[in-house]
Amino acid sequence: MTHDEILKGLYEKTMAGNAPEVLELTNAGLAAGLAPETMLFEALIPSLEEVGARFERGDFFVPEMLIAGRAMAGALEVLRPLLAETGVASVGTFLMGTVKGDVHDIGKNLVNIMLEGAGFQVIDLGVQVAPEKFVDAVREHRPDIVGFSAFLTTTMPMFKANINALNKAGLRDDVIIMVGGAPVTQEYADAVGADGYAADASAAVKRAKELLKRRRAVAAI
Repeated sequence: MTHDEILKGLYEKTMAGNAPEVLELTNAGLAAGLAPETMLFEALIPSLEEVGARFERGDFFVPEMLIAGRAMAGALEVLRPLLAETGVASVGTFLMGTVKGDVHDIGKNLVNIMLEGAGFQVIDLGVQVAPEKFVDAVREHRPDIVGFSAFLTTTMPMFKANINALNKAGLRDDVIIMVGGAPVTQEYADAVGADGYAADASAAVKRAKELLKRRRAVAAI
């Protein structure tokens, strides 16, 4: 197979969610001398961006996004250490967790996959993440963005508790805070003092990039 055929195959098979073929093509690309970053930026990321665009148009739904994301995740497992060796810079670092009292993670995991697909380094703290654990992780990893996820209305107040904990630790101004989850709204995000909100995984990636670009533009002045 030519390089172009491999890239075309990666794009199409990722969109179709065919994980075994995506993995096979990734390994074939490496064997054929294709650079890891070429496969990432010319096939895998554009494919996932198209998946996101189709979701927004109503042509794709959550299952299609999940299987496409999982197909790409398999390729990333192979490419990630190689990309690190070549020094490919990530878009930014995103620290993510489902808040204390909540064990739901399907939505969070989908957002993580889409963020990784867009070039972010994602640090996932899992579920039932207490405020002090978020504080410790922000100190350790120095992320650009922190994401709080909640699926239950009863756990949404943890957003404010987490932000208060970051304020108390003197870390609030160091990070962008995004919130999301089934019951969350823009109004609620504004009320608790978050910087951003997204209704779904595709929107989360766009919003994260917008917020990061804005912060870096302000920092450069």
